[in-house]
Amino acid sequence: MRALVFTAALVAAAVLGASPAAAAAPAPAETAARAAERPVYQDGHTGRRLLGGAWLRRVDRGDRGLAGHWERGRSTAGWTRVRVPDAYNVGENTREGLIGWPAWYRKDFTLPRGARSAAWRVRFEAVNYRATVWLNGRRIGEHAGAFEPFELALAGVRPGRRNTLVVRVDNRRLPSDFPPSRYTATDQPRGGWWNYGGLVREVYLRRVDRVDFESVQVRPRIRCATCPATVSFRVAMRNDSTRTQRVALRGTLGSLPVAFAPKTLRPGRTGLLTASVRVREPHLWSPRDPFLYRVALDAAARARGQRMTPAGGYRLHTGLRSVGVSSDGRFTLNGRPVNLRGISIHEDLPGKGAALSAQDHAATVAQIKDIGATLVRSHYPLHPVFQEMADRNGLVIWSEVPVYQLQPEAMEPPAVRREAVAHLSANILNNQNHPSVITWSIGNELDETVPRPVRAYIAAATRAARKLDPSRPVSMAIAGHPRVACRPGYEPLDLIGINDYFGWYANDVANRADLSGYLDTMRNCYPQKALMVTEFGAEANRSGPIEEKGTYEFQSDFIRYHLSVFAIKPWISGVAYWTLREFLIHPDWAGGNPRPTPPMHQKGVISYDGQLKPGYTDLRNAYRSTEQTP
Repeated sequence: MRALVFTAALVAAAVLGASPAAAAAPAPAETAARAAERPVYQDGHTGRRLLGGAWLRRVDRGDRGLAGHWERGRSTAGWTRVRVPDAYNVGENTREGLIGWPAWYRKDFTLPRGARSAAWRVRFEAVNYRATVWLNGRRIGEHAGAFEPFELALAGVRPGRRNTLVVRVDNRRLPSDFPPSRYTATDQPRGGWWNYGGLVREVYLRRVDRVDFESVQVRPRIRCATCPATVSFRVAMRNDSTRTQRVALRGTLGSLPVAFAPKTLRPGRTGLLTASVRVREPHLWSPRDPFLYRVALDAAARARGQRMTPAGGYRLHTGLRSVGVSSDGRFTLNGRPVNLRGISIHEDLPGKGAALSAQDHAATVAQIKDIGATLVRSHYPLHPVFQEMADRNGLVIWSEVPVYQLQPEAMEPPAVRREAVAHLSANILNNQNHPSVITWSIGNELDETVPRPVRAYIAAATRAARKLDPSRPVSMAIAGHPRVACRPGYEPLDLIGINDYFGWYANDVANRADLSGYLDTMRNCYPQKALMVTEFGAEANRSGPIEEKGTYEFQSDFIRYHLSVFAIKPWISGVAYWTLREFLIHPDWAGGNPRPTPPMHQKGVISYDGQLKPGYTDLRNAYRSTEQTP
């Protein structure tokens, strides 16, 4: 194997969405303190402050912190200095390390003295899994979920004085969580990827001045590639003050003004402000030309007897494009069918686990571009900075929620299905303005017999997705097994992803020669649905005979064979190899490899420490020679 090397300029180009030459230019000077507070990603509320620097962390393996009221303590004894993002069980590659335990985080901060009249909120980009939050010893809220942001009001914050934020994180999961906990008959834990606990993404503070942007939706409608575009705006504004406010909103899309009618909001109420703008000659976004329009929204507010004054802003970058499924079952981008080649990823790096930096995400984008991929998939919503990089670099994302291999009995209670739909809805609301996101995937490898709880979830999830965003197809990835092809229950979906391991695993997928016929069967079953291969891959950790599973030679032959089958099926709209890079999965993982290296999942074409396997070159050669988009 050879080392994977990306220059600083190439990685910076992925971050900035510029050429390496342009990315190498120095940025304007700024103070270290200001740079430390600058948001990691661009889009969102103006005035966000990164709550970075040193935090304190205390591991609580015995689960004594709640009884001991660690949220009130001032001593630093037993606490360790860390930097957030942080995963507290990195390196704990054991049964206990996968199951998890609680840990506590603590951060002191000071707000400006002049901020007394404003409200403040804290935003967590992701906490795995259960979070309970205190401010100055008072509990202010909680959240459950691993890959979505949440915000809490900082009730009782003291401007001009030291404030203490404490977060208890517990990554121990239940069978009904997303993703769920799973155990074998011998009580060994299982999972699709390592259960890294902690504040695994950034934390921000932001000021709210009377009114707040609760949600922002910018949605293009494009009838044809040469037609004018209509862009609709739906902005939910909430009155966080104690007085009725008259709210005015002005905006721009590129150089075009966007006019909103003002609205009066009573205290605590949310109102919807809408507008639309016609773009006569739109510059369409595509992987070949990922052009972005800058959107600026600025609010002003006044109470009775007062003058209108600025009250906050919101910025984002979006692309004008259309996606859909044609009547003959082809996925389309800007009205034309695609033939995507892609890669799947997990947020997992040595020494960091899932707590990655913007530079780490930029390096992943550079790897994806180098291999020639356009499509990117994961089992969960990816970091917002990665999605912004995808927008700028012409990547398209299969955006999935971690409704991952839940057992039918776990999905039986309606409350569990409602919670799964809530996670899907959160993903749509959080990421709907990214042109790179081309589909909302409602889950992965649910019971392939499609029993009643799974059918009920599919129906409810697709209804919710279409209500929130009718502009994108709804999808799900399924295990590709011939014995359960053409099952009823998938009718509500627009796009079906097939996880293909023919010739790798045993039983009904043991013979790779059966792949072509199976794909034809799926096409005949679902002629009006788009089909993609969302996974195919083989483990490799050594050199050896081409017929021996687990060798680089077997992996390369597996890749070449499967790509040759896909190439003769023009109705397959895209394929994604599983995965780009190795990742940790669970302590007993074998994955079909007769000589495994647990807990490492080794289907990746890049080793965990960054070495290229021969399969990388096979994918690169095939992907770069494929016409993927118009």
